Formats: sequence, structure tokens, C-alpha cells
Amino acid sequence: MDERSGGRRTKDNIRIYEPADFAGMHAAGRIAAEILDEIIPLIRPGQTTGEIDRVITELVEAKGARSATIGYKGYQHASCISVNHVVCHGIPGEKTLKDGDILNVDVTVIVDGWFGDTSRMYVAGKLSRKAERLIEVTHDALFKGIEAVKPGNTFGDIGHAIQTYVEANRMSVVRDFCGHGLGRVFHAPPNVLHYGQPGTGPVLEEGMFFTIEPMVNLGRPETKVLADDWTAVTRDKSLSAQYEHSIGVTSDGCEIFTLSPGGVFHPTYR
Repeated sequence: MDERSGGRRTKDNIRIYEPADFAGMHAAGRIAAEILDEIIPLIRPGQTTGEIDRVITELVEAKGARSATIGYKGYQHASCISVNHVVCHGIPGEKTLKDGDILNVDVTVIVDGWFGDTSRMYVAGKLSRKAERLIEVTHDALFKGIEAVKPGNTFGDIGHAIQTYVEANRMSVVRDFCGHGLGRVFHAPPNVLHYGQPGTGPVLEEGMFFTIEPMVNLGRPETKVLADDWTAVTRDKSLSAQYEHSIGVTSDGCEIFTLSPGGVFHPTYR
């Protein structure tokens, strides 16, 4: 539990941040988003995920930030890079991208004690129609969830908005991983589920900071974690996609902390 600054907690142990805290989150979120903008030229067939991570590590340092993931529970990289049927937490390494591969790159930085956490999808080379549709639905599902964020709504409203949209497009929402509270800590209450029933779960209040990061599969929702204890894959080997923003609840909606400065968050293949 973080007690380094003031504010209160709800009965669900969710931290309520002060209006002045939004600036710190915007600064951290912008740097994370800048990094994801700047690696776009690296995403191409023949590139290794390890080289992409190496550049991300250099960018984090060059921007005066710290990586939140290096050293986190023994993890040794500045990003997670999840290719094709990898759902999340893919470890960068010697894997070489092939034409048509889709990948999620997830970066979290610390700036003046604030955590900026975001991820988005990329494609190496030519995109297949089915992968394009998966990416599109996943992106739009994230924003369906964000549209449900305002004081008085519940976390169940967010999950329901995402789930109904995804399932209407004959895809599935991963249940095994979720969004999370953040701010001056990497992971905090609440768990932000990407499925659920309207009107259930904690009530949203102004000053809550958290991520929404739906993972969507072309096939079934089940996942398994590989022997490295990090990499999560679809059990049926179907393609998976994910988008993530960090947000803060305002008096009448929310602010997104991790918007792409270059306007290239929405599929960069365009």
C-alpha cells in the first residue's frame, strides 16, 4: 500500500488522487506513448524483438525516465512484446518478425514517481484481413470501455461495454488478465475486468487512476502461461490483440494519460 502522498481510499481500497496529481500522470503517460510512437520504424520483417526492446531501453533512459518492468519480479526487459498468439507478457529476445506478424508492445515508465503504462498493436509487413479486423475490434473495444468511465458508473459497466462489443463481433475477451489501478505504484486496486454485468463492482469516483487493457482473441478466450512463467498464449493458438491506456476519472468523464503524441495509436499500419 502506497502512503507517500495524501488522499483517501474507498471502501474497496481504491486510492482517490488529488486534482494536482493528474499532471504527473500526464507527464509519465506522454513519455510512454512517445516511446511507442518512436519505435514504429523498427517494426518490420527481419527485425528481432530483442532489438526493439534494446531501443526502448535506450529511449526510456534518454527521456529521463526509469523502466518500471526491469527488475519487476525478476523481469529483465523494458517492454513486453507479444507476437501473434501470445496474449501478453511476451519476453523480447531472438525471435525474428516475419511478414504479416502482428505484435503488441507494452511499456511502463516511471517519471518523478508516477507510472505511465500503455500498449498498442503493430504489424510487420503486410496485414491479413482477419488480423486487421481483430486489431480494429480490440482498439474499438478499448474505447467502448473508456466511454463508460464517469463518476457514478461501475467497473462492471466498463467490462460489459467491452465484452458485448467484442462478442457481437464473434471474438472473445480474455478473462485471465485484467487492467489495474496505478499512480505512484505499478499495480494497485482495483482489478479492471474486461467483461462483466452492468451496475456491478466498485462505483467510479473522480480521482481514480487505472488502466483499461482488453485482450481479444479470434478464437476462444482460454490462455496458458508457458514454462518461463511470463509468456501467456491462447490455448487454441488463435491470434490475440491488446490495446492499453492509462486513465484518470474526472468530474464528468475521464482523461487519457497515454494518448499518442503523433496520433498513431490507432492501427499504425494506416
